[in-house]
Amino acid sequence: MSAQHDLIRKIYAAFNARDIPAILATFAPQVRWARAWEGDYATGHEQVQAYWLRQWQEVNPHVEPIAIEQGADGRLEVTVQQLVKDLQGHVLFDGLVKHLYTSQDGLITQMDIERG
Repeated sequence: MSAQHDLIRKIYAAFNARDIPAILATFAPQVRWARAWEGDYATGHEQVQAYWLRQWQEVNPHVEPIAIEQGADGRLEVTVQQLVKDLQGHVLFDGLVKHLYTSQDGLITQMDIERG
């Protein structure tokens, strides 16, 4: 389980640093990533990257994992403290969100979002 925890921490650190290549290296080629700002999923590395670049042109999110647990369905349940500001620094959201990760062969294959 510690390898999965390390993987999750690596993903969040890279996301907060806006290091897309480091994050994509942890994803399966056809990863499905929940698009919180647009709905549905971004599928594959190119769509995920494009989604994040669009998102970062509008908002400045910062996410910190505060709890990582193995769900009954096998997914990793990551509770994050999410702070989202507009580009002028005004807080749009500050609260807990649950991210649910599915992985296979050491790579993330899907991420879903569950609001608390």
